[in-house]
Amino acid sequence: MPSRNRSRRRVAIALALAAALQTAAAAQLNPSEGHAPDRREIAHALEIVKADPNLATERKVRTLRWVDESHRPAHSGSESLTWMFELISWISQSARALVWVALAVLIGLLATYLIRLFRSSRTYVHAVQATAPTHVQDLDIRPESLPENIGAAARGLWDAGEHRAALSLLYRGLLSRLAHVHHVPIRDSSTEGDCLRLAAARLRDAQRDYARRLIQIWLQAIYGGQQPEAGSLYALCDEFAPALDTP
Repeated sequence: MPSRNRSRRRVAIALALAAALQTAAAAQLNPSEGHAPDRREIAHALEIVKADPNLATERKVRTLRWVDESHRPAHSGSESLTWMFELISWISQSARALVWVALAVLIGLLATYLIRLFRSSRTYVHAVQATAPTHVQDLDIRPESLPENIGAAARGLWDAGEHRAALSLLYRGLLSRLAHVHHVPIRDSSTEGDCLRLAAARLRDAQRDYARRLIQIWLQAIYGGQQPEAGSLYALCDEFAPALDTP
């Protein structure tokens, strides 16, 4: 583009000089028609030629430029790579933040689950206690109807000759502890076999063995008319609290 402008300028100057020479020659050949142009007139003609925007040596061209040239990338490829690295860095930082947010959410959900589980277990215990029967097969098993030390009270009754009352107190105490301490879901119509079956999942081995021995002696005495030996009865009395008073 600049070489084309320079060519046009040379052509215009040549044409202007040619016109000036033609005028001068005409003046020499025919003096009556005019005079030869002087230097001032030739210079004026050249200024007119220079003023033509199509023949000017300089032109104003509008282009887009960066406001701060110091931040302008060296070339478009470098600009693309810079943008790509910034995107990767942003994604990496965002992913790290998302991991922490997800971890916090999981911890919150776990804590909520544990709290609800704890509350539901307490609610279940309260429900079992609220629905525990007051009597089983006409036997009063309310804790307030029993002595604090059931084993010692039963041993005292046995020594006083009240064998049936001693066995009844031990059996009532067993049913009361199963319902109110170990939360076994026995009902007012539960039989001895039902009580053992329901208690199997909630008692330890030693506790299950004690409940089995007590019920066996109770059945033999009540339904079979077989009184236990004093040693066996004393053993049941001494082992009652360690076996049944705590979960």
